[in-house]
Amino acid sequence: MSIWRVFSSTVAAFFGVQTEQNRQKDFQTQSPLPFIIMGIILAIALVISLMLIVNQVLS
Repeated sequence: MSIWRVFSSTVAAFFGVQTEQNRQKDFQTQSPLPFIIMGIILAIALVISLMLIVNQVLS
């Protein structure tokens, strides 16, 4: 499974717009580890970006 596929699938799941067909494909993969790692990375990136935006607005 390509990194782009994992990224796009994880982003779609973050926003709740994942299609049933894509979700079924994701669950047929052998390991959920790439999705877990990508989810953690995207969550950290979201928190950091929000912190930067808030700091920018408050300064």
